[in-house]
Amino acid sequence: MNTYIQFAVIKFRNKMAYRFDYLLGILNTLLSFVVYWSIYKALYDGASAVDGVTFSMVTTNFIISLGLSSAFSKNEMFLQDKIKQGTIANELLKPVNFKLRMLFEDIGEGAFSVVFNFLPTVVIAAFFAELSAPSSAVNIFLCLISVVLGYIVLWQISFIVQSWSFWLFSVWGLVTIKNVIINILAGAYIPMWFMPDWLKNAIRFTPFDSIYFTPVQLYLGELQGWEILINFARQILWIVILYGIGELCWRKGIKRLVVQGG
Repeated sequence: MNTYIQFAVIKFRNKMAYRFDYLLGILNTLLSFVVYWSIYKALYDGASAVDGVTFSMVTTNFIISLGLSSAFSKNEMFLQDKIKQGTIANELLKPVNFKLRMLFEDIGEGAFSVVFNFLPTVVIAAFFAELSAPSSAVNIFLCLISVVLGYIVLWQISFIVQSWSFWLFSVWGLVTIKNVIINILAGAYIPMWFMPDWLKNAIRFTPFDSIYFTPVQLYLGELQGWEILINFARQILWIVILYGIGELCWRKGIKRLVVQGG
C-alpha cells in the first residue's frame, strides 16, 4: 500500500511545481461560487426561504459541491494518453495494479485541489456569504463517510468512461457529456430541493445523487435513522455495480489491446 500512497504524494508534489496554475485554480473556484451565489441571491430577492429551503442552505450546497468537485479532481485522459502513446503495455508489466495507481494519483491531485484551490475560496467566501453550520459532530462524521463513498462512485463512473479509450480515438466528448450530466443531476448546479418530484424520483434510480447531494443532506442533518442507512446502502450498492461494469470494460479492452498489438 505504501507504493500507491507514494503515487499520490508524487502527484501532489508535481502539481505544486506549477504555482501559476493553482493561483488560477483559486480564481476559477472563487468565480464559480460568486456566479452561482449571485444568481440565487437575485432569485431569492430578499426572501428568507423558498419552499422551506433557506438561502444559507443553497449557499452551503454550492460550497460543499465545489469542495467535493475539487476533492474529486482527476486526470480523465490518463488511460487514453497511455494507449495513444503506446506505453500502456509497459505500464501493465509493472508490478503494481494499474487501476490502483490511477486511483491514488487522482487522490493526490484531488488533495492538491482541496488545499490550494478550495480552502482559500472558503475563507474568502465566508466573509460575505452566509453558510449553514453542521447539524452536529456526528453528522460531520457521517458526511465524511458519505464523501468517501461518493468519491468511489464518481471514480468508478470516470473509469468506465475512460475505458472506452480502447475502442474510441478520443473520449474527450464522452468525458465532457458525463461531467455535465453529473453536475446537473447530482445537484451541484441545481440543488435537488428545487427539482420536480418526478425528476428527483428518477434520479434515485441512478448513482448521481450519491455523489454530492447525499453528503450535503448529511451535513445539514436532513437524513435521520433509517434514511442514513438506506443512503449508505445505495452508495455501496452503486460502487459494487459500477465496479463490475468497470472490470468488464477493462478486461474486454485489454483483450482488444493484445489483439491489436499481436
